[in-house]
Amino acid sequence: MFVQTDRSRCIGAGQCVVAAPGVFDQDEDDGLVVLLDPSPAEEQHAAAREAAATCPAAVITLRA
Repeated sequence: MFVQTDRSRCIGAGQCVVAAPGVFDQDEDDGLVVLLDPSPAEEQHAAAREAAATCPAAVITLRA
């Protein structure tokens, strides 16, 4: 799995961090998404999918 984010559209809701803290974080200065792991291990895939599904701004893209 490959993960991408679009910080320019991020609204800083933090749902990604709640769903997948090993993959995402929030910037301390502006609260926007920080991608920690663009190629997460298989055990993080379900959490990354949940993060993408719950992102209110739909800024997370997942590819196989």
